[in-house]
Formats: sequence, C-alpha cells, structure tokens
Amino acid sequence: MEQLIQELKEHLIEELNLEEIAPEDIDAEAPLFGDGLGLDSIDALEIILILEKFYGIKLKNSAEAKPIFYSVKTLAEYIMQNRK
Repeated sequence: MEQLIQELKEHLIEELNLEEIAPEDIDAEAPLFGDGLGLDSIDALEIILILEKFYGIKLKNSAEAKPIFYSVKTLAEYIMQNRK
C-alpha cells in the first residue's frame, strides 16, 4: 500500500505538472481538491486518465469519482480493490 501511495504521488506530480511539489510534500490523507492540494476539475480528468493508463481502471461515471478522488489514500485503496 505504501509503495502504491508513493507511486500515485509521483504520477500525480508528473501528469498534473506539479513540478514545485515533491512526493513527500503531499499528505496521503489530505484532500486533493479545495483546501488540500488545490486541484480542479481539469485535474480530475487527468486523474481518470492516470487510473486508466497505469492501473487499467475505467470509471463508469464521474459521480462515483468524488469519494474515490478525496485523497491519495482513497485513490490507492480504490486501485487496490479494482486493479486489473
């Protein structure tokens, strides 16, 4: 799980062009959107692409994404349960 969280942080930084942030700067339990990392709806689309590209996971509808995309930890838990 820890390795997956680290890997996810690296994918987020690379795919969302967050060059000013290091993986250790991202709190795995902090919100990704709003007050936490401050991501927006465009970033959410990029996270969907990360799930498909690296983990073979396709979200069926965007409504289910909200609780999954809460934090790096919730993303990692979802990947662990749904990875192909």
